[in-house]
Amino acid sequence: MSFEEEIGLTPPMAERMERRGDVLCMTASKERFADLVATLHQAGGRLISLHAADERARAGAFSLHAILDLSGRLVEVKCMVPDGTLLQSLVPRVHSANWYEREIQDMFGLSFQGHPDPRPLVLYDDWPQGVFPLRKDFEPSVKVPRAPREYRFRRMEGEGVYEIPVGPVHAGVIEPGHFRFSVAGEPIMALEVRLGYVHRGVEKLSESTPYHKGVFLAERISGDNSVAHSTAYCQAVERLSETSVPERAEYIRTVLLEMERLYTHIGDIAGIALDTAFAVPAADGYVLRESVLDLNERLTGSRLLRSINAIGGVNKDIDREEAAKVLSRLVDLRQRFERLAATMLASNSMLDRVEGTGVLSWERAQQLGCVGPIARASGINMDVRRDHPYAAYRDMSFQVPVRVSGDVDARTRVRMDEVRESFAIIEQALDGMPGGPVRSDVKAIPPGRTAVSLVEAPRGELMHWMISGEDAPFRHKVRDPSFCNWLGMEVAVRGNIVPDFPLINKSFSLSYAGNDL
Repeated sequence: MSFEEEIGLTPPMAERMERRGDVLCMTASKERFADLVATLHQAGGRLISLHAADERARAGAFSLHAILDLSGRLVEVKCMVPDGTLLQSLVPRVHSANWYEREIQDMFGLSFQGHPDPRPLVLYDDWPQGVFPLRKDFEPSVKVPRAPREYRFRRMEGEGVYEIPVGPVHAGVIEPGHFRFSVAGEPIMALEVRLGYVHRGVEKLSESTPYHKGVFLAERISGDNSVAHSTAYCQAVERLSETSVPERAEYIRTVLLEMERLYTHIGDIAGIALDTAFAVPAADGYVLRESVLDLNERLTGSRLLRSINAIGGVNKDIDREEAAKVLSRLVDLRQRFERLAATMLASNSMLDRVEGTGVLSWERAQQLGCVGPIARASGINMDVRRDHPYAAYRDMSFQVPVRVSGDVDARTRVRMDEVRESFAIIEQALDGMPGGPVRSDVKAIPPGRTAVSLVEAPRGELMHWMISGEDAPFRHKVRDPSFCNWLGMEVAVRGNIVPDFPLINKSFSLSYAGNDL
């Protein structure tokens, strides 16, 4: 049975199919693109990304790409789109395509017929119409004239209904984001999130950044996910160049990825304790996070594990003596973490705040394409480390924690379980690390190749996708996990009271910078 028959593509919707590495690439006409992607989605394909590239100079049109995960098989669907073409929106059939299509509209000027919410997503309110930053003819060094216009928030009207605007400037050390609540008394009827205030044009900048310098750019996309982003970037370039990474370097990357997961999750757990006014475990958690950051610095010279990844491997080895010291410190860190977790879960007053609060159902998490701990807390059993192994994860033994209640309690417990698994993975990687070099020479990169790289960041599935250019990416698409999870939070807060919003927000642990590329 052919692949098309297996998933029900009858008559065939793809004009061409070929395999590139572990990705099945399908080409469709612009008329059949939406139907093909929707059919793959109905067959169980989960939308990983939907994005565009400006290939008018060499192909006379834009290209539109959909990346899906179909039962552990990566599928990329592509179509060519002449300028001015009105495309059929996927959103009525694939709800998770919502923000992707709005982003493409903002950055490339492609329009989607039938999209339920065609408002701007990324661009500032005073960005002039008809100027599209990711087109090749956009010059980023030229100042763009501003043309103020009003952004139309969704409005709920009725007796006793009123709005609470929060942000974008917040009281405290927090990135900018605007939250517009519609409430009737204290219960939240609806929430709309408005982001983009720290958009830096990372994808445009990457097009003029040589590959070897792109690692440093990737590390700065989201500060507390430096290793995850740099690993995804390096893997994409290594696939473009068909460069083999030494096995020892793969093990070191695994250690660093899990160290990053440790301090991120422990900080989130401490934040949840703080937002329930449970001050003592919150303080213990932040002290523990600081201990992990200190261990990072002792191990690599960087608290946030920067400048360690390199294309072709890593810049620093972990010798036997360093590994023994790390393993010794992990014993103490694990014991302190178990005391923290036991204290939090033994408190009835804390459990009363988190159980049943901010529920995101399996159905809604699935429809919105949520990823990471948010998806797993709602019963979605997915993890890139297991489903699409990279680095040394295929050699590691670990469990993927899954809960089904979808509330703050579930998201907290998933993170606690993941911390335990991270301790175990680090120990396995350090104990079983093979000998050999930690970096290999990078081969030449022919222009016009494509590559997709997935990494399980602390917040969930992270994607870097590239078309190779001469000395830098021709097109570099980054999809941070927070891009998939913000809409999930809008749903989770409904029916809860306003004072519970900070707790729900903390349990989602969303990145503004990661979203505002």
